[in-house]
Amino acid sequence: MILSKLTSKAQTTVPQSVRKALRLREGDEIAYAIEHDRVVMTKARAPQAEDPFATFDEWDGEADRKAYGEL
Repeated sequence: MILSKLTSKAQTTVPQSVRKALRLREGDEIAYAIEHDRVVMTKARAPQAEDPFATFDEWDGEADRKAYGEL
């Protein structure tokens, strides 16, 4: 079990082993889910809206990746 302490301002440090396991970096957001008497912490996923090309899957074929992969 991995432990950390809560400060008087309700802050804590995410232990290094947890940061490494979740691949957390400075600026990443963390999501919390309450499940009965437990809290599950995960790395928040960036909204798809941040990638303006996320909906253009018609150009996501093998030939396209090969032709444009190094741009």
